[in-house]
Amino acid sequence: MSLARQALNLPNLISLSRLALVAVFVWLVFGADEIGWAGVLLGIIGGTDWVDGYLARRLDQVTELGKFLDPLADRLAVAVSVVAGLVVGVLPPWFAWALIAREVLIGVGALYGWSRGVTRLDVRRLGKLATLLLYFSITGFYLGRGFQVPFLVVAAYVVGVPGLVAYYAVGVQYLADMRDAIGRVGGDDGDRVS
Repeated sequence: MSLARQALNLPNLISLSRLALVAVFVWLVFGADEIGWAGVLLGIIGGTDWVDGYLARRLDQVTELGKFLDPLADRLAVAVSVVAGLVVGVLPPWFAWALIAREVLIGVGALYGWSRGVTRLDVRRLGKLATLLLYFSITGFYLGRGFQVPFLVVAAYVVGVPGLVAYYAVGVQYLADMRDAIGRVGGDDGDRVS
């Protein structure tokens, strides 16, 4: 199937829409100074995370492009929301820097594995759970601070701390997976992680 035909299936259009919404999120934060509405949009981006994958499996439209776009949309949304949240003071600095440090470590590990011939790692359930918790937490910080609802900020901490712990735990698991994959290079392994 051609790349153009893959891009036009419904799950991939949803993934592409999620990527486009990240640009709108950036505008809401920096251009419009609408932190609360940026949080609403981030909630929509995170809330539709499962939709594209579900539809791809349900409609038998799983494509290599989709396998690339879905995690790209997640990584980009989280990275942009964390950096923007750090810059405008929405996220606690220790929380934002802990997320940034984890992403850098995993990125370096993925590049190292890729340079050794690893092209794929399976996503772990703990990674999906950690990403979900962090989406809730980061969104909660934006909503709570943007709309001045202290309860949402407290909830963001309550969900975010375990999400951060799980994010690091699964990061360690991914690095071990990468080490094992490097040891058996030549199979269908890679760097798709959550």
